[in-house]
Amino acid sequence: MKEDLEAGKHDKIVTRFPPEPNGYLHIGHAKSIVINFGLADDFNGLTNLRFDDTNPLKEDQEYVDAIKEDVKWLGYDWDELRFASDYFEVMYEKAVLLIKKGKAYVDDLTAEQIREYRGTLTEPGKESPYRNRSVEENLELFERMRNGEFANGEKVLRAKIDMSSPNINLRDPVIYRISHATHHNTGDKWCIYPMYAFAHPLEDAIEDVTHSLCTVEFEDQRPFYDWVIAECETESKPRQIEFGRLNVENAVTSKRKLKQLVDEKFVDGWDDPRMPTISGLRRRGFTPEAIREFVKATGVSKGSGVVDSAMVEHFVREDLKLKAPRTMGILRPLKVVITNYPEDQVEMLDAENNPENEEMGVRQIPFSREIYIEQDDFMEDPPKKYFRLFPGNEVRLKHAYFIKCEDVIKDENGNVVEIHCTYDPETKSGTGFTGRKVKGTLHWVDAKHAVPAEFRLYEPLILDNEEEAADGEEKTFLDNINPNSLEIVQGFVEPNMKDVKPQEKFQFFRHGYFNVDPKYTTPEKPVFNLIVSLKSSFKL
Repeated sequence: MKEDLEAGKHDKIVTRFPPEPNGYLHIGHAKSIVINFGLADDFNGLTNLRFDDTNPLKEDQEYVDAIKEDVKWLGYDWDELRFASDYFEVMYEKAVLLIKKGKAYVDDLTAEQIREYRGTLTEPGKESPYRNRSVEENLELFERMRNGEFANGEKVLRAKIDMSSPNINLRDPVIYRISHATHHNTGDKWCIYPMYAFAHPLEDAIEDVTHSLCTVEFEDQRPFYDWVIAECETESKPRQIEFGRLNVENAVTSKRKLKQLVDEKFVDGWDDPRMPTISGLRRRGFTPEAIREFVKATGVSKGSGVVDSAMVEHFVREDLKLKAPRTMGILRPLKVVITNYPEDQVEMLDAENNPENEEMGVRQIPFSREIYIEQDDFMEDPPKKYFRLFPGNEVRLKHAYFIKCEDVIKDENGNVVEIHCTYDPETKSGTGFTGRKVKGTLHWVDAKHAVPAEFRLYEPLILDNEEEAADGEEKTFLDNINPNSLEIVQGFVEPNMKDVKPQEKFQFFRHGYFNVDPKYTTPEKPVFNLIVSLKSSFKL
């Protein structure tokens, strides 16, 4: 881009982000968005958002709206909003031009026959018996295709290039097919639609795109891209450049597979927090800043390796550590009664909202005779080096006092249902008490003022990316669905969390970062999605 500008080849850089509206965007698309919008911004250029809507059978307005929302959420704004379907008349005229030049013909072969005639990587293809139709006959047939005189699959229009080319993409590729289907944008105006490989270079040329940036699977298509630009005699001459795909460990990035997960109800929608879709990551609590920084850190190259999911989580933690208020939440409650604390007394304790960001200030939390702690923070018969609560042991309550376990209350089945403790009023946090030390610090929530909350804990939806069965046949990716990808638990949060808003983010002491779920949170009960845990295994 820099060289092209310096050489005077272009006055301004123009890129485009061209998704097909046949599903929701996923983490892989984020790379294309960041590259196209980001590079154009770097050179004070422009980026169009263009929908490659040439297949009416798979596309829908729902996907158009979702894609627009995702791009804006990631922090980008397009110069112009375009649709490939806006150019259908121009594309038709260019196809007619190819026919008149003897560069395209109407073929009656079936799709299966076309595949057979195409040949293989080591064997040349065979010419169709309809390849040498006259220009006049091809023009008449193509017009009749447009007029709806033929059934789906009865005829196609093919480019006439070279059936013996070592690049299979140049062996007379199909450029138009018949599809009697209602289009989301053009309705029933058309019953023939251009193929993506033919439409895309024309779209770029019509929009004066200077650099058509796409993923490496289109590298083999570049000779056909250039052929279309040359033979269709476009005024603008865009240049296609490829970059490696972004693949994340344990993440499905096939829209077909993602749609299957939604349709077969393995998830509760495209925005399920276990989904690698942009909307799923947003609902889970990922931030646009974290995703942008993650994509930039992966770099731009032709390589398409798999990125460790811990790398994505690292950037989320880095972004949230100074933004997210600290608070305490109990996911699996166990009641503690402090027997020597006055029964009717409630005191307010100071707690920092974020020790790493003093500007976030201090909140006050209530403390009284009964509190909740985590079930995992008590053991009746603990192993060595267990520093949390057990009979006779003393621990510190975060922001509060030392408490000591004196008694354990069990139900008829022998399950611990309540713990009785005593507290030392001299050990109040913040008073500078130095009389003795304890090794364990527990988080807690005051029982009288606790707000009931739901917590949704996530693990990878797909256990691994291996899809080959033992017998050598490809098995469905659904065989790798993790049955434990979602765990829902009921607990409590501090009373100041009663009026949280959807998409607010918090760090729960010792648990991790959580996001207020926008789908299931109600005024009566907040629902928190686990974004990431506190600990990271990733090293930059």
